[in-house]
Amino acid sequence: MNNFYFIAILGQLCFGARMYAQWILSEREKQSVTPLFFWWLSLCGSFLLFVYGYLRVDFALMLGQVLTYFIYMRNLQIQRQWDKIPSWGRVLLVVIPLGLLWYGYKKGTTDFLGLFQNPDITTWLLIFGVIAQVIFTSRFVYQWLYAEKNKEAVLPLGFWIISLIGGLMTLIYFIFRQDIVLIISNVMGAIIYTRNIMLYQKKRD
Repeated sequence: MNNFYFIAILGQLCFGARMYAQWILSEREKQSVTPLFFWWLSLCGSFLLFVYGYLRVDFALMLGQVLTYFIYMRNLQIQRQWDKIPSWGRVLLVVIPLGLLWYGYKKGTTDFLGLFQNPDITTWLLIFGVIAQVIFTSRFVYQWLYAEKNKEAVLPLGFWIISLIGGLMTLIYFIFRQDIVLIISNVMGAIIYTRNIMLYQKKRD
């Protein structure tokens, strides 16, 4: 078993908790809802999976987390939650991920080119994984633009559709990577994405 799996498990617990809680609340309300803690758990899970990707030298995984980490922060700002964190806490949340990369670089343990040359990942699989992560991550770019336009941090229908497409592609990637933790997570995620799409369609009908 990979020595770093416990970090992935903690990260997935955060992501799983946000999705299951969102799902349960949505079923209760009979419509897709976005609870405030969704963004807090997202931020924690993203940080942990970034660390996991860094330790496992998995560029595709790191890419997805880096791109969404600051979007989660922005949604907390829109919800007027960011200012509730002490200023030193806000600084740490921004500096820690960047500091981790800088520390590894200075110590000579971070080989940025090596992220693209992992002998455990074939070139075609790495390219597929990156594409899958870009699509999967674009769901939060879509959500972010929607939130900025409407001044509310919610998860619109387009978010769930992109989530399903990117999630299935990501699932294929992790099947080839034989990463059981992330395989299970993506299977359960696909179920939740599908259900939220159904709730949106039901509300329209």
